[in-house]
Amino acid sequence: MTQTIFVAGATGAIGTRLLPRLVALGHRVFGLTRSVAKSPALLSLGVTPVVVDVFHAEALSAAMCAAKPDIVIHQLTDLPRGLDPSQMEEGVRRNARIRAEGTANVVAAAQAAGAGLLVAQSIAWAYASGDEPYTEESPLDLHAEGLRVVSVGGVAVLEKAVLQAPDMTGIVLRYGQLYGPGTGEQSPADKKLPLHVDGAANAVLLAIQAKKPGIFNIVERNATVDTGKAQRELGWQPDGMPVAP
Repeated sequence: MTQTIFVAGATGAIGTRLLPRLVALGHRVFGLTRSVAKSPALLSLGVTPVVVDVFHAEALSAAMCAAKPDIVIHQLTDLPRGLDPSQMEEGVRRNARIRAEGTANVVAAAQAAGAGLLVAQSIAWAYASGDEPYTEESPLDLHAEGLRVVSVGGVAVLEKAVLQAPDMTGIVLRYGQLYGPGTGEQSPADKKLPLHVDGAANAVLLAIQAKKPGIFNIVERNATVDTGKAQRELGWQPDGMPVAP
């Protein structure tokens, strides 16, 4: 069934891999970017560009209401290219702001537009130390220190906003550490919780088909984070890249 889908973070690592799949499935796709220069690339994929800064709440709401999406996909991040260590402190703080303030604006705009489903990305390495493997019920590390508490705090705000949004089904995908095209990392060798970027994109397709509300760990096979719930409810395959229907 053809649906209208609004992707926030359309030109990021995951968005770039996700958009062609959505278009190939016959969906009408709108892609949010804050850069006019990225519009031609979106158009070339068959995606309608929406040039709006996510922090401009009124403009975002107007744009989303004009699109009238059935589904909103939130893939927004604001980390430095290549995760440059010299820029990570500022990047983590920007990213936490996008997870908190940006997500609040996305949720409000999606509600105003009448969207029925909201899928948002989170992270699978925000759990507090404890018994492994961690499940979706394990507590987040909200008592961390330094930049980690900034990051985890942003995650907690994002997840609460998505899962508690009235009149919408909210799905949170806790991704592992990305590698593959557009991520600056081509190998999972140094990652404790690896996830190929195409696996992340396919997890979104599985989620929008299943429409099961809640939190799901999306990570390749590992000993630290359990993916049993995603396997059972979404059809996630932790060995290699899953193939969505």
